[in-house]
Amino acid sequence: MHAPLFIDVAGLRLSDHDRARLSHPIVGGVILFGRNWKDRRQLTALCKQIKAVRKDLVIAVDHEGGRVQRFRTDGFTHLPAMARLGELWARAPRRGEAAAGPALHAMNVAVAVGYVMGAELRACGVDMTFAPVLDLNHARSGVIGDRAFARDPQVVTALAQALVQGLAAADVAHCGKHFPGHGYASADTHHHTAVDARRLGAILKDDAQPYAWLSATLQAVMPAHVIYPQVDSLPAGYSTTWLQVVLRQQIGFTGAVFTDDLSMAAARVVDGQALDFVQAGLLALEAGCDQLLLCNQSVVDDGAPIDDAIEGLSQAVMQGVWTPTDASEQRRRALLAKGPAKPWDDLVLSERYQHALGLLP
Repeated sequence: MHAPLFIDVAGLRLSDHDRARLSHPIVGGVILFGRNWKDRRQLTALCKQIKAVRKDLVIAVDHEGGRVQRFRTDGFTHLPAMARLGELWARAPRRGEAAAGPALHAMNVAVAVGYVMGAELRACGVDMTFAPVLDLNHARSGVIGDRAFARDPQVVTALAQALVQGLAAADVAHCGKHFPGHGYASADTHHHTAVDARRLGAILKDDAQPYAWLSATLQAVMPAHVIYPQVDSLPAGYSTTWLQVVLRQQIGFTGAVFTDDLSMAAARVVDGQALDFVQAGLLALEAGCDQLLLCNQSVVDDGAPIDDAIEGLSQAVMQGVWTPTDASEQRRRALLAKGPAKPWDDLVLSERYQHALGLLP
């Protein structure tokens, strides 16, 4: 059965309520947060607890580098914001660098960043990170800002490709975000509705280009909680036009599509109407999303919003309102790590890890 729902857990170890929720077949994964972190030993134990409930649960985290990095202590490397890699690309080559110049150097550093990012996560049992950000830095969005590699879509594509190569070498899945682009919209969708009034052609020639150029590389994509009124009155994550026509048919993307966090204040306002999570989730699934993210709800009323979501989605299946698909389930399972995690002590002593650390800016 297709398991579309990704949920969070409340603390440093699983409670009985967590285990019951994770056991439900509608749940496909867990997204971890800072409150789930004490140290590496505890995180590794938590990931083992999750896998003991169900081996097929995908363990994910928002771990981009810069200001969006959930684990920062007890040996975890403080990773640079992606804009630092864009700066390397633009910098004049240092003495002794290859004649190919700063672009190849920046790409090599991006591979190293991706490897360190992924290897440290994988050593603790994590399967996936919601990175890289593929938004262009139009200098308009405070919520994106230095999370973006650069303004130029070619630079963004090259550096993202390199970062993903590093993650893949560490056996950690990734997710490009926020399709078709959040960098031009100034509002923070955690709190307000964001609008990008440009025409489709302008977006496709600029912000959406990295998705087209990386269509055969990306394992997952996260649509933006942004409305593009020249294209559709619905935010991209609820839009059949964006997800099925543009992303699937025109771009040819075949990986998993995740909603952004559906607990965000502006995420469930559609055509001026506030939807509950189940309504929003079903609309997203119908539009073409494979996975639904519901974050930070385990700490609200003892997780009642998660229980309501599980019950509502289950009822929708039984009533024929929504039909799970094998294709979506295959995309979800493709995000699981392919092999066992390398123990942390073995990782940090490895030549590859040490070399990658030495390349970080």
